[in-house]
Amino acid sequence: MGAESVPPNTTEVDGTAAAACLFHGFSDPSRIAILQHLTLGEHRVVDLTAHVGLAQSTVSKHLACLRDCGLVTARPKGRATVYSLNHAEALMDLWTAAERLLALTGDAVALCTTYGTGALPSDPKGA
Repeated sequence: MGAESVPPNTTEVDGTAAAACLFHGFSDPSRIAILQHLTLGEHRVVDLTAHVGLAQSTVSKHLACLRDCGLVTARPKGRATVYSLNHAEALMDLWTAAERLLALTGDAVALCTTYGTGALPSDPKGA
């Protein structure tokens, strides 16, 4: 009877998967821009489209992802739908923690060959 007979800790796996799903919501710069703009208050898709400079269908897809992650809520307002942040205070805490972590690891993140830009933030080639 070796370790192969021991079932995996499903609670740990489920928590890790949930965290990965949550952070997927933050994995696109456009979704981050949308979330940051929503810190100012409720917005319609057309408002967000103008702010982030993307097509309405693209913004709608990003909002669907953010809604699926539990980060935003949608509600009808007349013929439009308005979006707002869920848990705005926790999100602001997360931004603060992310800024702190980026200050500590920013160069490593920017230079990451898989997910980074491949250049330092001040490097014009990385812009």
